[in-house]
Amino acid sequence: MSSLDHLVLATPDLAVTVKEVARLTGTQPVPGGVHQGLGTRNFLLGIGEGAYLEIIGPDPEQAAPDRWRPFGIDTLTEARLVTWAVQVEGIDDAVAAAREGGYDPGEPWEMSRQTPDGGSLSWKLTLDREGRHRGPVPFLIDWGTAPHPSAGLPVVPLVGLEAVHPHPERVEPHIEAVGAKLPMKSGNRGALAATLFGESGLVVLI
Repeated sequence: MSSLDHLVLATPDLAVTVKEVARLTGTQPVPGGVHQGLGTRNFLLGIGEGAYLEIIGPDPEQAAPDRWRPFGIDTLTEARLVTWAVQVEGIDDAVAAAREGGYDPGEPWEMSRQTPDGGSLSWKLTLDREGRHRGPVPFLIDWGTAPHPSAGLPVVPLVGLEAVHPHPERVEPHIEAVGAKLPMKSGNRGALAATLFGESGLVVLI
Protein backbone atom coordinates (compact mmCIF):
# COMPACT_ATOMS: atom_id res chain seq x y z
CA MET A 1 0.00 0.00 0.00
CA SER A 2 1.10 3.57 -0.70
CA SER A 3 1.38 5.84 2.32
CA LEU A 4 -0.05 9.31 2.80
CA ASP A 5 2.58 11.89 1.92
CA HIS A 6 0.74 15.19 2.22
CA LEU A 7 -2.56 17.02 2.00
CA VAL A 8 -2.94 20.06 -0.26
CA LEU A 9 -4.76 23.09 1.11
CA ALA A 10 -4.86 25.58 -1.77
CA THR A 11 -5.75 29.22 -1.23
CA PRO A 12 -6.07 32.49 -3.16
CA ASP A 13 -4.45 34.35 -0.22
CA LEU A 14 -1.58 32.50 1.41
CA ALA A 15 -0.96 34.92 4.28
CA VAL A 16 -4.60 34.91 5.36
CA THR A 17 -4.90 31.13 5.25
CA VAL A 18 -1.65 30.51 7.11
CA LYS A 19 -2.83 32.84 9.85
CA GLU A 20 -6.22 31.08 10.00
CA VAL A 21 -4.68 27.59 10.18
CA ALA A 22 -2.43 28.80 12.99
CA ARG A 23 -5.44 30.21 14.83
CA LEU A 24 -7.51 27.04 14.42
CA THR A 25 -4.78 24.56 15.34
CA GLY A 26 -2.76 26.62 17.79
CA THR A 27 0.38 25.80 15.78
CA GLN A 28 2.22 28.08 13.36
CA PRO A 29 2.91 26.58 9.90
CA VAL A 30 6.52 26.77 8.74
CA PRO A 31 7.67 28.39 5.46
CA GLY A 32 8.28 25.69 2.87
CA GLY A 33 9.65 27.44 -0.19
CA VAL A 34 9.08 29.05 -3.56
CA HIS A 35 8.00 27.33 -6.78
CA GLN A 36 9.78 29.49 -9.34
CA GLY A 37 7.90 29.91 -12.59
CA LEU A 38 4.64 28.59 -11.12
CA GLY A 39 3.89 31.77 -9.19
CA THR A 40 3.38 29.94 -5.89
CA ARG A 41 4.97 29.34 -2.52
CA ASN A 42 3.96 27.15 0.39
CA PHE A 43 3.89 26.72 4.15
CA LEU A 44 4.02 23.33 5.88
CA LEU A 45 2.63 21.74 9.01
CA GLY A 46 3.36 18.18 10.14
CA ILE A 47 0.34 15.90 10.63
CA GLY A 48 2.14 12.87 12.04
CA GLU A 49 3.59 9.58 10.76
CA GLY A 50 5.88 11.31 8.28
CA ALA A 51 3.09 13.23 6.52
CA TYR A 52 2.36 16.94 6.32
CA LEU A 53 -0.16 19.59 5.34
CA GLU A 54 0.89 21.84 2.45
CA ILE A 55 -0.69 25.28 2.35
CA ILE A 56 -0.06 26.64 -1.14
CA GLY A 57 -1.05 29.93 -2.72
CA PRO A 58 0.12 32.80 -4.94
CA ASP A 59 3.59 34.15 -4.26
CA PRO A 60 3.32 37.96 -4.11
CA GLU A 61 7.04 38.26 -4.87
CA GLN A 62 6.73 36.50 -8.24
CA ALA A 63 5.26 37.86 -11.43
CA ALA A 64 2.06 36.19 -12.57
CA PRO A 65 2.98 32.99 -14.44
CA ASP A 66 2.21 32.51 -18.12
CA ARG A 67 0.04 29.51 -17.26
CA TRP A 68 -2.43 28.52 -14.58
CA ARG A 69 -1.13 28.11 -11.06
CA PRO A 70 -1.45 24.50 -9.78
CA PHE A 71 -4.53 23.07 -8.06
CA GLY A 72 -6.92 25.61 -9.59
CA ILE A 73 -5.60 28.34 -7.30
CA ASP A 74 -6.52 31.08 -9.77
CA THR A 75 -10.18 30.06 -9.66
CA LEU A 76 -10.50 29.77 -5.87
CA THR A 77 -12.38 32.35 -3.82
CA GLU A 78 -11.46 30.75 -0.49
CA ALA A 79 -9.07 28.13 0.90
CA ARG A 80 -9.97 24.56 0.05
CA LEU A 81 -8.53 21.11 0.71
CA VAL A 82 -8.21 20.21 -2.97
CA THR A 83 -6.38 16.88 -3.08
CA TRP A 84 -3.70 14.70 -1.51
CA ALA A 85 -0.54 12.83 -2.43
CA VAL A 86 0.74 9.34 -1.66
CA GLN A 87 4.42 8.57 -1.35
CA VAL A 88 5.99 5.84 -3.46
CA GLU A 89 9.49 4.51 -4.02
CA GLY A 90 10.19 3.93 -7.68
CA ILE A 91 7.54 6.11 -9.27
CA ASP A 92 7.85 4.56 -12.73
CA ASP A 93 7.01 1.13 -11.34
CA ALA A 94 4.16 2.62 -9.30
CA VAL A 95 2.68 4.25 -12.41
CA ALA A 96 2.96 0.97 -14.32
CA ALA A 97 1.19 -0.89 -11.49
CA ALA A 98 -1.60 1.69 -11.42
CA ARG A 99 -2.10 1.35 -15.15
CA GLU A 100 -2.31 -2.41 -14.80
CA GLY A 101 -4.98 -1.75 -12.16
CA GLY A 102 -7.04 0.27 -14.63
CA TYR A 103 -6.01 3.84 -13.80
CA ASP A 104 -3.46 6.05 -15.51
CA PRO A 105 -2.03 8.61 -13.05
CA GLY A 106 0.00 10.29 -15.79
CA GLU A 107 3.67 10.45 -16.70
CA PRO A 108 6.02 11.29 -13.82
CA TRP A 109 8.00 14.52 -14.10
CA GLU A 110 10.47 16.40 -11.96
CA MET A 111 9.59 19.45 -9.91
CA SER A 112 11.58 21.59 -7.48
CA ARG A 113 11.35 24.52 -5.10
CA GLN A 114 13.72 26.88 -3.39
CA THR A 115 13.98 26.30 0.35
CA PRO A 116 14.11 29.13 2.90
CA ASP A 117 17.83 28.47 3.50
CA GLY A 118 18.62 29.14 -0.15
CA GLY A 119 18.86 25.50 -1.18
CA SER A 120 16.80 23.51 -3.65
CA LEU A 121 14.55 20.49 -3.17
CA SER A 122 13.63 18.23 -6.09
CA TRP A 123 11.18 15.36 -6.46
CA LYS A 124 9.13 13.47 -9.04
CA LEU A 125 5.35 13.39 -9.16
CA THR A 126 2.40 12.63 -11.40
CA LEU A 127 0.65 15.98 -10.98
CA ASP A 128 -0.63 17.01 -14.40
CA ARG A 129 1.56 19.68 -16.00
CA GLU A 130 -1.35 22.09 -16.31
CA GLY A 131 -1.71 21.95 -12.54
CA ARG A 132 -5.39 21.09 -12.59
CA HIS A 133 -5.24 18.00 -10.39
CA ARG A 134 -8.03 18.16 -7.83
CA GLY A 135 -10.31 15.68 -6.13
CA PRO A 136 -10.16 12.49 -4.07
CA VAL A 137 -7.79 10.50 -6.29
CA PRO A 138 -4.27 11.20 -5.01
CA PHE A 139 -1.27 11.93 -7.16
CA LEU A 140 1.97 10.00 -6.69
CA ILE A 141 5.17 11.55 -5.36
CA ASP A 142 8.68 10.14 -5.08
CA TRP A 143 11.26 12.08 -3.06
CA GLY A 144 14.13 9.85 -4.11
CA THR A 145 17.18 10.66 -1.98
CA ALA A 146 15.92 14.13 -1.00
CA PRO A 147 15.12 14.79 2.68
CA HIS A 148 11.41 14.55 3.32
CA PRO A 149 9.73 17.92 4.00
CA SER A 150 7.98 16.58 7.10
CA ALA A 151 11.26 16.25 9.01
CA GLY A 152 11.42 18.69 11.90
CA LEU A 153 8.00 20.24 11.35
CA PRO A 154 5.68 21.14 14.23
CA VAL A 155 2.93 18.50 14.33
CA VAL A 156 -0.83 18.73 14.57
CA PRO A 157 -1.94 15.07 14.41
CA LEU A 158 -4.25 13.93 11.63
CA VAL A 159 -7.25 12.13 13.11
CA GLY A 160 -9.02 11.23 9.89
CA LEU A 161 -9.32 11.85 6.15
CA GLU A 162 -12.44 11.17 4.12
CA ALA A 163 -14.17 12.29 0.95
CA VAL A 164 -17.62 13.01 -0.42
CA HIS A 165 -18.29 12.40 -4.12
CA PRO A 166 -21.42 12.24 -6.29
CA HIS A 167 -20.26 8.86 -7.67
CA PRO A 168 -17.90 7.10 -5.24
CA GLU A 169 -18.06 3.91 -7.29
CA ARG A 170 -16.33 5.71 -10.16
CA VAL A 171 -13.33 6.96 -8.24
CA GLU A 172 -12.79 4.25 -5.62
CA PRO A 173 -11.19 1.87 -8.17
CA HIS A 174 -8.75 4.63 -9.17
CA ILE A 175 -7.76 5.22 -5.55
CA GLU A 176 -7.22 1.49 -5.07
CA ALA A 177 -5.17 1.31 -8.29
CA VAL A 178 -2.54 3.65 -6.83
CA GLY A 179 -2.39 1.54 -3.68
CA ALA A 180 -4.30 3.93 -1.44
CA LYS A 181 -7.43 3.82 0.69
CA LEU A 182 -9.88 6.61 1.46
CA PRO A 183 -13.25 6.39 3.22
CA MET A 184 -15.89 7.84 0.89
CA LYS A 185 -19.50 8.93 1.15
CA SER A 186 -22.01 9.77 -1.55
CA GLY A 187 -23.01 13.42 -1.79
CA ASN A 188 -24.03 16.09 -4.26
CA ARG A 189 -20.84 18.11 -3.90
CA GLY A 190 -17.42 16.53 -3.97
CA ALA A 191 -15.09 17.42 -1.12
CA LEU A 192 -12.18 16.21 0.95
CA ALA A 193 -12.27 16.59 4.72
CA ALA A 194 -9.29 16.26 7.04
CA THR A 195 -9.73 16.25 10.80
CA LEU A 196 -6.76 17.44 12.87
CA PHE A 197 -6.29 17.41 16.63
CA GLY A 198 -5.33 20.97 17.49
CA GLU A 199 -4.37 22.48 20.83
CA SER A 200 -8.00 23.36 21.58
CA GLY A 201 -9.63 20.26 20.07
CA LEU A 202 -10.66 18.91 16.69
CA VAL A 203 -10.25 21.04 13.56
CA VAL A 204 -11.85 20.08 10.24
CA LEU A 205 -10.33 21.34 6.99
CA ILE A 206 -12.53 21.06 3.89
